[in-house]
Amino acid sequence: MSNIQLPVGWIRGVLDPCLLALLSSAEAYGYELAGRLEQAGLGRVPGGSLYPSLLRLEKQGLLVADWRAGDGGPGRKYYQLTPAGQSALCEHVGLWDEFAARVTSVLGAGVES
Repeated sequence: MSNIQLPVGWIRGVLDPCLLALLSSAEAYGYELAGRLEQAGLGRVPGGSLYPSLLRLEKQGLLVADWRAGDGGPGRKYYQLTPAGQSALCEHVGLWDEFAARVTSVLGAGVES
């Protein structure tokens, strides 16, 4: 992935569905999720954005969390997608496809002018 600097507002706007997508394949803890987002090219997501997003998704019933003892270190809170979270992810994917097509259309018209 390239190291382009994406606008922070873009990341905030897609963080919740991205977290749902990452958790659809396997449970993970916060720091691990942050690393996977960075590896995907979305940049470094600070804890001040990541953890409130995870808590919000948990309160909505889209994730469940489980504290586990760490291997010689502090405990970790692991997050797992719920069936409602999987449904929400599918809805987000459909909405994203439509939204991205509309944005691409608008941006393309602006470049052609």
